[in-house]
Amino acid sequence: MPLSTGKGSYPRAFEILSDINLDGMELEFVHGVRMSNETRSFVNSAVKKRNLILTAHAPFYVNLNAKEEEKVDASAQRIFETALAARDTGAFSITFHAAYYLGQEKDLVYKQVKRQISRIVEWMDSENFKVWIRPETTGKATQWGDLDEIINLSNEFEYVLPCIDFSHLHARSAGEFNTYDEFSYILDSIGNKIGRYALENFHGHLAGIEYTAKGERQHLNLKESDMNYVDLLKVLKEFEVKGVLVCESPNIEEDAKLLKETYLAL
Repeated sequence: MPLSTGKGSYPRAFEILSDINLDGMELEFVHGVRMSNETRSFVNSAVKKRNLILTAHAPFYVNLNAKEEEKVDASAQRIFETALAARDTGAFSITFHAAYYLGQEKDLVYKQVKRQISRIVEWMDSENFKVWIRPETTGKATQWGDLDEIINLSNEFEYVLPCIDFSHLHARSAGEFNTYDEFSYILDSIGNKIGRYALENFHGHLAGIEYTAKGERQHLNLKESDMNYVDLLKVLKEFEVKGVLVCESPNIEEDAKLLKETYLAL
């Protein structure tokens, strides 16, 4: 929700979005998917009435490669519960940080993540609904989710597509993925390896970011960082990308407005 929502809830958040001319928001289930049926119904109606678009972020306590089986099961359940909330609220797609390597070989972790995503997709099939399931590119080399892994997994399942966190890719590589050509490479890879539909149903994240040689340290406001957001927006426009770009800067709505105004001015 916008920071200016304060202690208000969804009705106030939607009013603020209208006041500042933003187009939607991400439902952030930080500690758990806790949303009453009444709230889900209200959000669904409000989104349709105001022509907004929603995404949802699964709780941060997710590791599909945990050593303990009960933690793996709980992680998969949290992702599925987020998908249910997305269905109930009319959200476009969900995203999550999928796993940690925990010192294991990358191909073994990939297979484990794939197994758990298959379970989640089967649960969705059993409940007869579809929501885009999007593992997010991650900000540290200890986390599963580089660009190739996310793209490859997306080709394994019909309803799995990437969530491209451009800031995470920039931090994970300790400063790369921050030029016009590198942003073009990301979108070229998605379009060529998955298909044009992945660029027409896009879900991305962007913020300023502080990083070290080991990757992400913390999010920053865009103008306080080296994130080359202007060239990124140029590339998104030139590739005719359609979908959602979620701002995750500490000042949320201010940088979201900056991004929208910059994009429209290009």
